[in-house]
Amino acid sequence: MSWTTTLSVEELATHLDACILVDCRHRLDDPQAGRRAWEEAHIPTAHFLSIDDDLSGRHDPSLGRHPMPDRAPLREKLAALGLSDDTQLVLYDDQGGAMAGRLWMLARWLGHEKVALLDGGFEAWKRAGYPLTAEPATPRKAGQLSERPSLVQLLNTAQLQAALQDGHSQVVDARGADRYRGENETIDPVAGHIPGALNRPFMQNLRPDGRFKPAEVLRDEWERLLAGRSPEDIIHQCGSGVTANHNLLAMELAGLPGSRLYPPSWSGWISDPARPVAKG
Repeated sequence: MSWTTTLSVEELATHLDACILVDCRHRLDDPQAGRRAWEEAHIPTAHFLSIDDDLSGRHDPSLGRHPMPDRAPLREKLAALGLSDDTQLVLYDDQGGAMAGRLWMLARWLGHEKVALLDGGFEAWKRAGYPLTAEPATPRKAGQLSERPSLVQLLNTAQLQAALQDGHSQVVDARGADRYRGENETIDPVAGHIPGALNRPFMQNLRPDGRFKPAEVLRDEWERLLAGRSPEDIIHQCGSGVTANHNLLAMELAGLPGSRLYPPSWSGWISDPARPVAKG
């Protein structure tokens, strides 16, 4: 039993007791909405971790609105839930994986390979008629998470700037098309996108029911966007380093591993007004 990208609700239902399950529901405009939703009803055994409080680090504008957390406290937090090196970690939200992708990336950053998103998330579980509960998860014995090499490559701003000059790297922006164009910006103080970035809104990875498109469909779509580049040439970003992970995961699911992530994303890029901004 090992999933590294996604698993179905049927697979989770069969192996629920063998997994560490985390509810990652979150609203950018209401940071406490996810916890309230978890307290009202969640998948049995699910713990709750907050994007803002648990899965982000100290505030630093240069690192974006959701800075990377420190490795050691994050490892300890996951181990406290019962996660060990050989334990399957499963994550879900109610936005097609847009929020849960953050913890998928962070677990891989810690070197934990057995981590996957519940395909279709909370809504798919409900539609399938599986049970919900408001009871907190029963505490487990703390797990043992070893210090291991990262399974994802992250770039800081200096590294991104160097990559933009190398002639083959390509930034892909996961935000909605209007924000990418510099329209209807309601979150960040500056509108637009990183010059040269292409736009692939994360929602394009999903079917209408909120599940990921089949791997072969994703591969065809991403290869057309790659336009002959290798997956290693792709650098993902979004507004604050959350939804960009959806595109990172989609490429893995499509059999195109090795793309990179710029965690500060747009909010970190614009922290220095000297950096160029593109619109349209």
